[in-house]
Amino acid sequence: MQVERLHLMESSIEALNARIARLAIGLGVSLSSEEDVRQVINRKSMSAMTHERRAIADPRTTTRTGSGADRRVAQKWEELRGLLVLRYGVEARYVDQVGVINTRHILTEAEAHLERDGFKPGADGINLDRLFKET
Repeated sequence: MQVERLHLMESSIEALNARIARLAIGLGVSLSSEEDVRQVINRKSMSAMTHERRAIADPRTTTRTGSGADRRVAQKWEELRGLLVLRYGVEARYVDQVGVINTRHILTEAEAHLERDGFKPGADGINLDRLFKET
């Protein structure tokens, strides 16, 4: 049972990290340092629409700023920010649930899997050496 649970945790973090890496690559942003990740998380929201179109009676009267492409880019930035924050929460929950050693193994295996899939080390903003400093 424990092995299955660890495998599910690893699969979940792999999928999360892969999405983070794809978004970062698509947006042309580096997540290679803690400062890069911090800047993405602290980035101000770039709302591409001033009103939610579904919230008004006549969508033709909606004032929009930016094109559809601008909205998609803004949504990708918001998704990237949200996924980075979510991942930190998931990592903390994993440490509480299965301990530091198992969490390190999960994250190490997830990173190795991403590299086998062609992602550069750290493309998802994780640097395991910094995350788990040996004491």
